[in-house]
Amino acid sequence: MSAARPRQIKLGAFVPATGHHVAAWRHPSANPNGGHDFAHYRRIAQAAEAAKFDAVFLADSAAVWGGDADRDTLAHSARGANFEPLTLLSALSAVTEHIGLVATVTTTYNEPYHLARKFASLDHLSGGRAGWNLVTSANQSEAKNFGLDEHVAHAERYERAEEFIDVVTGLWDSWEDDAFVRDQESGEFFHADKLHVLQHKGKHFQVRGPLNIARSPQGHPVKVQAGSSEPGKELAARTAEVVFTAHQTLDAAQAFYSDLKGRLGKYGRDADSIKILPGIFPVVAASQAEAEDKFESIQALTHPRVGLQLLSSMLGGFDLSPYDIDGPLPELPASNGGKSRQALLFDLARRENLTIRQLYLRIAGARGHKQIVGTPQSIADLLQEWFEQGAADGFNIMPPTLPGGLDDFIALVLPELRRRGLFRTEYEGRTLRENLGLPRPANRHTLAAGSQAIAA
Repeated sequence: MSAARPRQIKLGAFVPATGHHVAAWRHPSANPNGGHDFAHYRRIAQAAEAAKFDAVFLADSAAVWGGDADRDTLAHSARGANFEPLTLLSALSAVTEHIGLVATVTTTYNEPYHLARKFASLDHLSGGRAGWNLVTSANQSEAKNFGLDEHVAHAERYERAEEFIDVVTGLWDSWEDDAFVRDQESGEFFHADKLHVLQHKGKHFQVRGPLNIARSPQGHPVKVQAGSSEPGKELAARTAEVVFTAHQTLDAAQAFYSDLKGRLGKYGRDADSIKILPGIFPVVAASQAEAEDKFESIQALTHPRVGLQLLSSMLGGFDLSPYDIDGPLPELPASNGGKSRQALLFDLARRENLTIRQLYLRIAGARGHKQIVGTPQSIADLLQEWFEQGAADGFNIMPPTLPGGLDDFIALVLPELRRRGLFRTEYEGRTLRENLGLPRPANRHTLAAGSQAIAA
């Protein structure tokens, strides 16, 4: 019997157009036209694949971020216009072979049938590398693009999401794995008894089905979630297989990890059935002084109006312009946007006694995720500590600029992780599930038939 494979870090490459820093597009190492340049994304995806990352991840919003801000502020930001992620990942599937392709799609302003069909199609196109990052929309501007004056309430968004994911997974099981025989001689294209009609009728959706595409190579595309509020954690415990999250300290990351893994048992799941990947914003150089200089060169490009607008949007869209920018963050009512991120920012501001300006500069790069500026060794030390001390199964790497920031991480940090035996040298399989160490879900109808046969 072969020895068990040692546990290793899983890595996602989180790749917004020009990089994660709010001023990244202005930096010499960034491509300012990245959001509309397929060659740019192709280069990034292929570099991440050559480095053996598990997946590239694209966030998304169905509205211009900060769309309610004045146009002069928006005119200084590069976050307003980018490719639609499923379209982009479909194109990238043709120029990559192993790396996972994960896209954000909201359950609040989409319909389950459309989403199920699109992700199943991406899974087929990529040979089993698709992942869906479920969000309920933190950008309140989205509502006005879908016939609403106000964003759907937080509790209702999660209630809808609970039903939405059940409909999607039900549709993904419309066809059993061996349904399609395509027998040209007999004329039988598929086994009629292996097609299943969903007939879902719920509070938010009425969906007959079946899905008009065969069951995908992974059975279900990998289900990812990023919510860290109480409803978000409960939804993740029931349905997610990868969780993206944001923490500032080891203690907070350990508490979240323990809490979420501890919820799995009541849903019949074990701890390995979900991978928790906190976001890490790394600025790396050969020496600490060089890394700090590199970081400050990006920070200096932050336009004050853009920094203030970023902070306002992450606090739920509250207008901070009437307040003294060099004064403390005021008390604000609870957000109807991302509740967990608002709480994180309030805690950070209070813990470190930050002014509004200091706070927006603190999040200008990482937006509340863990930021580390240092050498390959110090960054690897932090990743190893979180990984080995029950805080993470891996990390969602957030390069400050693209492509330069990702190139730096690949060239400098990955060799150090490999030297410590913490990161792969080759992919374990061909699908995203295989590389993440996640099981392929059985079709529910096949399972049901097997259970009935055993009972008989």
